[in-house]
Amino acid sequence: MKTHIDAFLEEKDNTVIQFLKYGICGGIATGVDMVAFFLLAWLAFPALAQDDILVKLFNLSPEPITEVIRGRNFVIDSILCFLVSNMIAYILNVLFVFKGGKHKRHHEMLLFFAVSTVSLILATLAGWVLISVFGLGTTWSYIAKMVAAVMINYAGRKFFVFHG
Repeated sequence: MKTHIDAFLEEKDNTVIQFLKYGICGGIATGVDMVAFFLLAWLAFPALAQDDILVKLFNLSPEPITEVIRGRNFVIDSILCFLVSNMIAYILNVLFVFKGGKHKRHHEMLLFFAVSTVSLILATLAGWVLISVFGLGTTWSYIAKMVAAVMINYAGRKFFVFHG
């Protein structure tokens, strides 16, 4: 069994295995992102509304805030948790998913963060629009942001940052 696990972890050429590992590593980074985001949205830069799914699920009592402040804080919270989760994503991608060496390490890291930054901007903008224009809940906006980010990041990392 250990041999199969080692072979799975070391495989970086098979696209199906690569995408599966990308999903697992992305799930870990997303979990960190989600915990950081919702802690920030609840405790530091409030972005939760009374009718938000997470508020109901955990029986939280957020202070009432305007949609403008909620939208602004959504952006702030997204940027802060991005820094931590993106570093975790980079480390996991280098160790388990993609072959490095297409670029020098510092260039690779800069490209990785550049792709992630473009993804963050586009996905966070979509989340902000869903909150500010359409009045969608924070949790649903966050989920939409994450789906958009996954698609943009995988394509950018596979084709521009690492050896596909």
